[in-house]
Amino acid sequence: MPEAQHSVLIVDDEPDIRDSLTAVLEAEGYTVMEAEHGEEALRRLRASPDAICIILLDLYMPTMNGWTFRNQQLSDPSLASIPVIVITADAAAARKARQLGVIGAMTKPLDLDQLLQLIAAHC
Repeated sequence: MPEAQHSVLIVDDEPDIRDSLTAVLEAEGYTVMEAEHGEEALRRLRASPDAICIILLDLYMPTMNGWTFRNQQLSDPSLASIPVIVITADAAAARKARQLGVIGAMTKPLDLDQLLQLIAAHC
């Protein structure tokens, strides 16, 4: 099981985004888990609730979107304290996402330096 202090969960339906973020984060020494949508992310988190130090969350995904995922995460006491950074192509959605109690919201294409600083502050 990965150590939570260095493990990131990427929740995004775009394989290219997940692959790119995984490559960057692994190069920085993080362990990465991936999920295509919120439902898969919840399954992974519930299987190992202490394995993740931060979640990178897209908002627009099939099966379970980021809004629904975040609401379910917050309603689960074993997962509620895991910090979330929203990553989305929609600037208006990024502003609205702050209402979900996330630690940050960034628009794609991502400023990787800013993202890495935010992750490092919480992992």
